[in-house]
Amino acid sequence: MLHVPENVIVKEVGPRDGLQNEPANVDTADKVAWIDKLSEAGFSYIEISSFVHPKWIPQLSDAKEVAAAIKRHPGITYAALVPNRKGLERAIETDIDEASIFMSSSETHNKKNINKSLEETYPVLKEVVEGAKSAGKSVRGYVSTVFGCPYEGEVPIDQILRVCDRLFEMGIDELSLGDTIGVADPKQVDETLTEIKKRFSFDRIAMHFHNTRGMALANVLVSLEHGVTTFDGSVGGLGGCPYAKGASGNLATDDLIHMLHQMGIGTGIQLEKLTEAARFIQEKINKPLPSHQMQMLNRS
Repeated sequence: MLHVPENVIVKEVGPRDGLQNEPANVDTADKVAWIDKLSEAGFSYIEISSFVHPKWIPQLSDAKEVAAAIKRHPGITYAALVPNRKGLERAIETDIDEASIFMSSSETHNKKNINKSLEETYPVLKEVVEGAKSAGKSVRGYVSTVFGCPYEGEVPIDQILRVCDRLFEMGIDELSLGDTIGVADPKQVDETLTEIKKRFSFDRIAMHFHNTRGMALANVLVSLEHGVTTFDGSVGGLGGCPYAKGASGNLATDDLIHMLHQMGIGTGIQLEKLTEAARFIQEKINKPLPSHQMQMLNRS
């Protein structure tokens, strides 16, 4: 018999994680309209963009303009990814609610992703956390390659825990554990969460799955049984990791919401309005979104 939470928080990361590797440029006005549609769907959290240097992710070079133009709804946290102090300054000027910091649990992926070793990354992120806290912002941390690295393979659990420890010591409010290349399986998720649970409270842990091999919802189910109540998703399954070849497909928010609602788990999100938002961005990127919900709708 399944033992799952009555309610779950689903955090929408499509406007950042979904779009960051999308080759077709999406106009600023369309990004704003899309985020506004997501706000109307009932999310309590939307990651709207990234304040990295424009040369690294040209698709998100309009972060400031997007943040200034969206309609902000009471009760919704509008977050953005922030890589360093300079990015934080730009983000604070737009009055984001939360700054997200990111790093890998594996040395090689971290160097490929942000051109620094793990030890070199900590002081940069600590500066962001302290600056954001001083400005009255909450801070979320992302740790990628938790369930496998495209360069190093399996990452030892002790190394993952050390990275998590360092980020919590900096003062982050929540940590999102990422299956960056979509290699996690339910048994591995069970074993990893068993160890995580010994060290950290699950009310400060979120799961960020990719569906590269079709395992994301199965991994969500195991996480639910462990008592995890926060999950990241991207509308329609948009996006992947630009530094991990073949790692297409974030966990689709619409598939996740459908499963949770069918199981009687509350999310506060209206699937019909979420589907409208998915159709909207599908039209703007001019290609079908890979989620099962969208495939079903595209065939009808």
